[in-house]
Order: sequence, then C-alpha cells, then structure tokens
Amino acid sequence: MLSYGGWEQENFAEQLPRLLQPQGIDCLRVDSANEATDLLGSSPVHIAVVDLRIPFDQGQAEPAGQRVLQLLRRLEQPPPTVVVRARQATKRASARGLSTALREGAFTVMDGPVKLEPMLETLHRIVRRHYANHWTAA
Repeated sequence: MLSYGGWEQENFAEQLPRLLQPQGIDCLRVDSANEATDLLGSSPVHIAVVDLRIPFDQGQAEPAGQRVLQLLRRLEQPPPTVVVRARQATKRASARGLSTALREGAFTVMDGPVKLEPMLETLHRIVRRHYANHWTAA
C-alpha cells in the first residue's frame, strides 16, 4: 500500500509503481484514510508506506495518517510500515513524532520530501529483513 500526501508532481509515490511493476510488485495507491480502510478490507498488504499528511477523504486538509497507522497495527498480521512525515520544526517534536510512529509499529520513519533512492533502499531492507530477501508473489 502506497500513500502520499504532498503536492510535488514527481514524487516517490508516482515513481515507485513504474519501477516495481516490471518486477511483479503491485503498488496499491491510496490518497486518503478512507481509501486505505477500503483497501485494507479487501486486499493483502505486504508493505505499507504511510504519508502522515494524507487526508481522511480526498479534498479535505486534515491529516489522517496517524489513523492509517492505527488501522495497520490492528490487522491480524500488520505489514512492515514506512512512515513519511513532514520535517519537524524542533528536535523535540522530531523525537516525539518518531516515538509515536514506532509505538504504532513503524519499521522506519522518513522525513519528507523523500527521494526515490532512499525509499528504494528502505524497501530493500524490509524485503531482506521480513521476507528473507525474497519478495513473495502471494
């Protein structure tokens, strides 16, 4: 599951599906917490990339990424999760946000704007650690 709450045209969420699809990896994109809820109820998710800035519903401004993290954590088998967040104004806010994301089950937290290569490296670490260096086709 792939989410992105930013405004940049060429971002990791636009680029990842084009790169991973030829390798047989489907990126299921969601643009709101409501879409994430629907997806989690209908499709298995092996890795989740959750941008904390995604709204509850398209067209709304209120961020709902924290809710998506809670939904993922409640799954019978929560997937490894990459949390993407806006840069924090202070070290204290950064530490508090990191702590909250890790309590919600995040594998890692990345400060935006996230570039494609660091995201690919993070996904590779997840596959290596959680899937014995082999992506499952199921």
